[in-house]
Amino acid sequence: MLKLPVLLRLAAFVVLMAFLLQPHWFEPVLRPLVQDNAPVIYNQGSLLQLTLLHLRTVAIATAAATVVALALAILVTRASGAEFLPLSRSLVNIGQTFPPVAVLALAVPIFGFGEKPTLIALFLYGLLPIFENALTGLTTLPPSVMEAARGAGMTGAQRLVRVELPLAMPVILAGIRLSIVISLATATIGSTVAAKTLGEVIIAGLQSNNLAFVVQGGLIVAVLAVLLHDALQAVERRLAVRMGR
Repeated sequence: MLKLPVLLRLAAFVVLMAFLLQPHWFEPVLRPLVQDNAPVIYNQGSLLQLTLLHLRTVAIATAAATVVALALAILVTRASGAEFLPLSRSLVNIGQTFPPVAVLALAVPIFGFGEKPTLIALFLYGLLPIFENALTGLTTLPPSVMEAARGAGMTGAQRLVRVELPLAMPVILAGIRLSIVISLATATIGSTVAAKTLGEVIIAGLQSNNLAFVVQGGLIVAVLAVLLHDALQAVERRLAVRMGR
């Protein structure tokens, strides 16, 4: 029998899909939020298409941040790269030091308007949580397991691929989860530089004083963040149980 939290997540997913596919069904609910004769449902584009483009932008930026952050974490946890830890920390902190709006302002003159400046901002903003979690996961492995791997004659690369990364994966995934949730919300500002994200719906609502538009954009992002957060957290728990961490 399904537990209540699972049922609530399934219900949220069903309602989200229904809204994206048939938004006019929800018009009576949102009607009180708009003035007379104002459109209730966002009518300047497809909500489903904007949601998919929003998710694509987040996925590309997170994938790039994961590759770079994980590579840096592996580098600084090797004896040959330990001296680069302070430099690596400084690099990944850049994204948290510069607000995404500032990154967009600097990137637009170089890359132009559209998705590219948004990808750069999300990439920089997503590095820190993934790097720090990967670093924690790789430096807190059970010494007995590492000694057993060395005793079995494994090379450094074999230990990394077969032992270290699998054991550290639940912690690494926690960093990726945090990065995704942050990026889902932050990506909305990409619409200020003509990127196709759900921020377009929110901005249109603010410009036309249409609260229904703002609520639609905000709720879609919020529900996506909750569902993805919970899904990734469930994966982390299963991996942690399997790896005994």
